[in-house]
Amino acid sequence: MSPARSVLLDLDGTLIDSRPGIVASCTAALRVLGHDRGKAPDIAIGPPLEDILRTLLQAYGDDRIDEAVVAYRQHYGESGLLGSEPYPGIGGTLQELRQAGLRIYLATSKREVFARRILENLNLAVYFDGIHGSVPGGTLDHKAELLAHILSEYGIAASHSLMIGDRRHDIVGAHAVTMRGLGVLWGYGSRDELEAAGADQLVERPADLARTALSMLNG
Repeated sequence: MSPARSVLLDLDGTLIDSRPGIVASCTAALRVLGHDRGKAPDIAIGPPLEDILRTLLQAYGDDRIDEAVVAYRQHYGESGLLGSEPYPGIGGTLQELRQAGLRIYLATSKREVFARRILENLNLAVYFDGIHGSVPGGTLDHKAELLAHILSEYGIAASHSLMIGDRRHDIVGAHAVTMRGLGVLWGYGSRDELEAAGADQLVERPADLARTALSMLNG
């Protein structure tokens, strides 16, 4: 009997457009630290939260990253996480993957507790066999560590699984644990970024995601 086939999915920029809520919570964190958002650079969605806030704070010569993280998470937990919408057709895509017999896991650098609440709020949690994200202590902040944890936790064979995401971190993390990486082009990363990271394949529309993933896993 061959091992079960599994897909591991990023959240922000892959399943949901979360930019409005993330921007609002970053702005709130800057405000708590006494900064005017007007001076901050554009917010890059996808890297670990500490990296996002470090980049923002550098514009003010401020290194209070831990304080910013606390302020961000307080705002995000109260209201920011509700500012997310699934990309068109994502619910149908997850249903198609499930009906094809795949195991489906979430692998996000967002806090796991927030990710779970978002999926439940959007009625998408039902499709997942496991929901995983970063946890207090920082041990799973980076994608390679998180993916290795998920593979180990469920006894998943890397050769029978696929990581799907919109940023270089998703592809590089997948390759670090000998998984293939499928890059999506409707999120926050560019084609150039994903190709430079070595994405095994790219998909342009959510409507084509299930078919492309199944083709890669069956190939």
